[in-house]
Amino acid sequence: MKYLFTSESVSEGHPDKVADQISDAILDNFLAQDPRSHVACETLVTTGQVIVAGEVQTRHYVDVPTVARDTIRKIGYNQSAYQFDADSCGILTALHEQSADIDRGVSRGSRLSQGAGDQGMMFGYATDETDNYMPLTLDLAHTLVYTLARIRKAGEQMTYLRPDAKSQVTLEYNDKNEPLRLHTIVVSTQHDPDVSQAQIEKDIREILLPEVARRDPRYAHLLGTDGQQATFRLLVNPTGQFVIGGPHGDTGLTGRKIIVDTYGGRGAHGGGAFSGKDPSKVDRSAAYMARYIAKNMVAAGVAKEMLVQVSYAIGVAKPVSLCVNTFGTGILPDEKIARLINRLFDLRPGAIERDLKLRQPIYEETASYGHFGRAPKIVTKTFQAENGQTIRREVELFTWEKLDRVDQIKRWLNEKYNL
Repeated sequence: MKYLFTSESVSEGHPDKVADQISDAILDNFLAQDPRSHVACETLVTTGQVIVAGEVQTRHYVDVPTVARDTIRKIGYNQSAYQFDADSCGILTALHEQSADIDRGVSRGSRLSQGAGDQGMMFGYATDETDNYMPLTLDLAHTLVYTLARIRKAGEQMTYLRPDAKSQVTLEYNDKNEPLRLHTIVVSTQHDPDVSQAQIEKDIREILLPEVARRDPRYAHLLGTDGQQATFRLLVNPTGQFVIGGPHGDTGLTGRKIIVDTYGGRGAHGGGAFSGKDPSKVDRSAAYMARYIAKNMVAAGVAKEMLVQVSYAIGVAKPVSLCVNTFGTGILPDEKIARLINRLFDLRPGAIERDLKLRQPIYEETASYGHFGRAPKIVTKTFQAENGQTIRREVELFTWEKLDRVDQIKRWLNEKYNL
């Protein structure tokens, strides 16, 4: 039986994503100076105002207002007409020391004996329907708003664009869960007041969609830019106008786009947000590890689709439980796959931090366009130390997206099961 499935994404200028990026930029600045920092940083953004609150344990000072303003400016909120801009917004900082009751369960003598920073369950998911093992609906939704932002920042086309935007993609699937066709695309983009709705619709169809297909040829047949007929429905700014946007149009909060951040409604989510949290918080680190496991397992041919759940108790290093669901696509029973995961992967929080190199300032880049499905890469980042000196850190981004355990998994399957 055929069915429709939908995922959405939002741009870096969406108010919730502005909050996420500020929180993660602040986290990165703490980690750049003190990799052992414990940070739980929440941000609220609204008309002309930023409020940063949370708990921090660190040996160094971070100029929070400057970091917040730099982040807002980079996103593109740099005009007073937006009613929220980097130079004029007020910034209130309310950071205080982390609770000693939490710290006593996390800070241990041995790194590998480090307890989980909280209780909860985390999920990781992978599917072979795309090259990056992400759901196709979400992958295309991310690409739409990411490309729109690149067009805006280039400043050569669609010069009326403003930072806030959203996308939504609906695909039709068959009863084997295989994507058949693109059903509907929704694009809502903030714009200057002097542009017509007809012009925006024309530019989305004639500039944005071809640029998406050019950047990623996998989408050409879906979008009809490869010469083939495509019959999807395109809805652009369905209310007819989107001038008031960003934090002036809607208050933004850290952690309010967790489905955009993960799998677009495919798989599952444990409920914990990521941004602003250092890796001692398993809401973040264990979710990254679960994705790493699921992706390597699917890439190794263990299943076409896999959902991994891991759960923790605060202050306890070893997970409380591990569950695997391959939705009937596994080459082994799910129970045996779970045992294989326990054998090959160390799920203690300290081991996750070590194996995925999570004690580095790598998080601001995760705070828009999804934490998963991204290309791992090494970059050099620059920070300002409390003494005014410049700190440069070479770091590896998106380590949990690496496929460096595939050969090991295949060897073990061959040795154990002759597969």
